[in-house]
Amino acid sequence: MDYMDSGLRYTPKSDKDWDTSVQFLPASDNKKLEKKKGPGKVGAVIGVVIFAAVVALMTGLLVWHFHFRKDVRLKKMYSGSMRITNQVFEDAYEKSNTSEFKALAKQVTSQLKSIYSKSPQLAKYYVGSTVQAFSEGSVIAYYLSEFKVPTGQEASVDKAMSTMEKLVDKEQRFLSRPGNSLVLEDVISSALDARLFSTSFSQFLKFTEHTKTGTIGQIQSPGFPNSPYPPNTFIQWQLRADPGYVIKLEFDMMNLEENCQNDFLKIYDSLVAIESRVMEEMCGYYSPSEPLTYLSSGNVMLVTMASDKEKNYPGFRAKLSQIRRGSKGTTCGGQLTGEKGTFTSPNFPNYYPPRTSCQWSIQVPAGKAVKVTFRKFLLSEPGQENSKECSKDYVEVNRKKFCGEKPDGTVTETSNTNTMSVVFFSDASYVDRGFDASYEAIDVKDPCPKEFQCRNQRCVKLALKCDGWNDCGDMSDELNCKCSSKHISCKNGLCKPMFWKCDGVDDCGDLTDELNCGGCKTGQITCKNAKCVSEKNRCDGTDNCGDGSDELDCGRSMDLKCSDLTYRCKNNKCISKVNPECDGTQDCEDGSDEQNCDCGRSMFKTSRIVGGEDTEAGEFPWQVSLHVKGFGHVCGATIISPNWLVTAAHCVQDDGRTRYSQPSTWEAYLGLHTQGNVGSVVEKRNLKRIIANPNYNAYTYDNDIALMELDRPVTYSDYIRPICMPAPQHDFPMGNTVWITGWGATREGGFAAKVLQKAQVRIINSKVCNDLMGGQITSRMLCAGVLTGGVDACQGDSGGPLSSPSGSRMFLAGVVSWGDGCARRNKPGIYTRVTKFRGWIKEKTGV
Repeated sequence: MDYMDSGLRYTPKSDKDWDTSVQFLPASDNKKLEKKKGPGKVGAVIGVVIFAAVVALMTGLLVWHFHFRKDVRLKKMYSGSMRITNQVFEDAYEKSNTSEFKALAKQVTSQLKSIYSKSPQLAKYYVGSTVQAFSEGSVIAYYLSEFKVPTGQEASVDKAMSTMEKLVDKEQRFLSRPGNSLVLEDVISSALDARLFSTSFSQFLKFTEHTKTGTIGQIQSPGFPNSPYPPNTFIQWQLRADPGYVIKLEFDMMNLEENCQNDFLKIYDSLVAIESRVMEEMCGYYSPSEPLTYLSSGNVMLVTMASDKEKNYPGFRAKLSQIRRGSKGTTCGGQLTGEKGTFTSPNFPNYYPPRTSCQWSIQVPAGKAVKVTFRKFLLSEPGQENSKECSKDYVEVNRKKFCGEKPDGTVTETSNTNTMSVVFFSDASYVDRGFDASYEAIDVKDPCPKEFQCRNQRCVKLALKCDGWNDCGDMSDELNCKCSSKHISCKNGLCKPMFWKCDGVDDCGDLTDELNCGGCKTGQITCKNAKCVSEKNRCDGTDNCGDGSDELDCGRSMDLKCSDLTYRCKNNKCISKVNPECDGTQDCEDGSDEQNCDCGRSMFKTSRIVGGEDTEAGEFPWQVSLHVKGFGHVCGATIISPNWLVTAAHCVQDDGRTRYSQPSTWEAYLGLHTQGNVGSVVEKRNLKRIIANPNYNAYTYDNDIALMELDRPVTYSDYIRPICMPAPQHDFPMGNTVWITGWGATREGGFAAKVLQKAQVRIINSKVCNDLMGGQITSRMLCAGVLTGGVDACQGDSGGPLSSPSGSRMFLAGVVSWGDGCARRNKPGIYTRVTKFRGWIKEKTGV
């Protein structure tokens, strides 16, 4: 019987609470125990003895009944593979309905039973095994074994199964083995993912595919793309290539439910679901521009998919082909010579194959040294993100191992001679994108000419030393510094940008930057109006602050006195919860806090670009590029509804040459990712109306906000969606991390980025910002600065959004306005504070 295909016939029986067949002894006849003439001494003693005996008997029966009779057993499934060295693979082994397959499968299951019998811990719980498949190499058998394990014994069975190789060795040496026994080696075994044999599955589907040279096959979820995949279904695709080839699996669509506990897809470097051979687990929606290409280590691969009963999505589609082992993408290592060059992990920027080991020997001219820099470094496995041992996948340089995710260019190694060895290793489970590295010949005596050499051998510009930013990646450029007046002098010797002062984040590491901030004493809380009140007054039902801020977020939702800080529901009742809009919880009686919430989310799974500033297509779908007709990109804007955009008022002010205030001057590009590449996902719109805020001050940039109405509404897609609009009371606290996006051009010209850029910035304390900017900051402005060093280029542009994450959504915190608003390091950007204009926006647009 095929356990993976057996459906509900193979579900564990529900355990009864207690065994109802057990009968308690009948009660004794009370009349026989009664004393006719009152209690005598002997009678009393006898009575006590009988009573004690009955109690002891009842106690024993109860202990036996409740402890020993309840034999709860759990189903445990183990998957594995073994190489049969005294057999030769036949084509008939590929199909499970052939007599040859059945005969060999019978031998394997018989021998598995014999192997388990060598372990007392396994023998008594063993139920049976099935062979799932065979593949080449003499012959590799893939199997599933079932055990019924008493509660509490699972760990001991797991431990016994981990010694499978020793058990096989023991069985192979057994004197009374039949002469035709299978000779086994390379035995692996692991517990099956419990989700793969869930009792909720109503159907099991199995597909097999064998690729051929020169042809591209396809696998996809049932119903794709016309209907969602079926609910409560387990599906597996057994994929094979010819001997001497590996499988290439390339996804062009992946759209599953976001939570992998509900619906998921798993890829195995095997023909059965062995957890020690899992290459990747996926769920959610991936952008088509995201490369999802996997290579097997051998000529087999298994794809499994499971769905629950709710929220089924379109599913997936993948191309299937085979590549000859040893061709490009499947190999790595070799001899590298010359002054400089590059090398990558196999299949980069796609996923490298499992079970790969290779070595590069680098040689530069005599008298020079070798310097290797990893421009991209992505070698991370689940559970190994912060591992220092690098016991899984790693790169080894100069006998130092590197693994995990590293920011671009921060992994650098230099040799003492003109040669260097670089080793790459990937184990049998989980793969990643790998690395992209360059090497160069350097002068040993002066490895960083006219630059500063970090302790990790990285070279950075001299101007970056002691500027408050960790440019080296190991902080060595920020040690032994004398801080300038423009920096915070931390007590521990570090220098930090002045605009991080008093933002509630310990940037120094010793709280120096958070001292003398006019805060309250210990045991007090700071009100929004800067008043100090006792912590005991928090949430006591009395407005001790005077502005109600000590009564916010207190769990009481209704009948709160309305103020500038409280969220007002549509029924005009106010609630104490801070930022309740679109957080997935109904806080207003009328549910108005969860209305109009189709906003602020990228439909795609967030991509991982370490250290890079390019966005993925669709990552910020509310971003708009505003073009002046016949000229090109000039400003940014943000989608807030199918008809309306928000931008900066200074973008629509006329000058001597151009009438920027006129709708006919502009074209809006929605869904654009790369300037000049207007593909099918991009929508171009003309403008119907431009409304600049009437209080805009062209000299101070106060009230720098404008609205644009499109000539016709846009249809939302994966690449075009609105951002969430904040309530007037929405709190964007100082210290919070937010995103600025744009193509990096300003109206005055300059170098524009082709691909939409992003930079992480942090909201700055308004008082500190006002001091730094010479008193030019009003209450309608918001300051933010770059979060990490190294952002030298302009990363945003006027009129674009300042996007603030809240839960799984983004809210429009600000509009790029003035100053160095393009997110230059050490210089705050000034943004229009959108919450101050919510009434005006709603009045003009209805949003």
